[in-house]
Amino acid sequence: MPQKLRCKVVDVINHGEHVYSVSLKPDSLAPRFSAGQFLHLALDAYQPGDFWPESRPFSIASSPVDRSLLTITYAVKGQFTTRMEAEIRPGRDVWIKLPYGEFTISTDRDSCLLAGGTGVTAFTAFLGGLTPDYRRSVYAFYGARKPELLIYRPMIEAAAKRCTNLKTYFLIEEEEIPDSVKGRINLDIVWQSIPTPLSITYYLSGPPVMLKTLSEALQNCGIPPAQIVIDAWG
Repeated sequence: MPQKLRCKVVDVINHGEHVYSVSLKPDSLAPRFSAGQFLHLALDAYQPGDFWPESRPFSIASSPVDRSLLTITYAVKGQFTTRMEAEIRPGRDVWIKLPYGEFTISTDRDSCLLAGGTGVTAFTAFLGGLTPDYRRSVYAFYGARKPELLIYRPMIEAAAKRCTNLKTYFLIEEEEIPDSVKGRINLDIVWQSIPTPLSITYYLSGPPVMLKTLSEALQNCGIPPAQIVIDAWG
């Protein structure tokens, strides 16, 4: 059952290009949630019993292990996030309700994670929680326009050092740098990197155009719909 909690903004990190990470401290311990779930964030004050104010969903980027501090990352793309950029500062109160969603990675088979931009936050809690004894293969493709917008690259690289079954691929649209591929996530790159691409489950999170393009391409290559899981709430 989702709970509504007031939170104090603890920290706001400006990554540039109107992309931000926000740390939130709930008044009380957040309810238990799973990696891949999301919360609704409201800027206007909420009183129990009143109608819930305007809000927007954001993936919970932080680990379910620590429910005393939650992290979200967002890009400014509309009226609500424009208001967030203008108003969210350390010390401000906001309201959240959580948990929501069923976008969780199954441990029953190998997986391929396709993340575009801030869509990676649907995967960060899962990747951050991988242990050296994780038995399934995980292929993580993480793309952004510029190197500095690969916000979670250090965390994902640390996870790959810890868990040898995690293979990582970083793609940058506008620049070419070492240990990265220039361009967007595409099925040619995926197919070249995975030994048995028809046998795994694909998880997609990112901009709508990316979700549509990649999901159609996967189906055209013979991947059944049941093996394509889309984080489509955004």
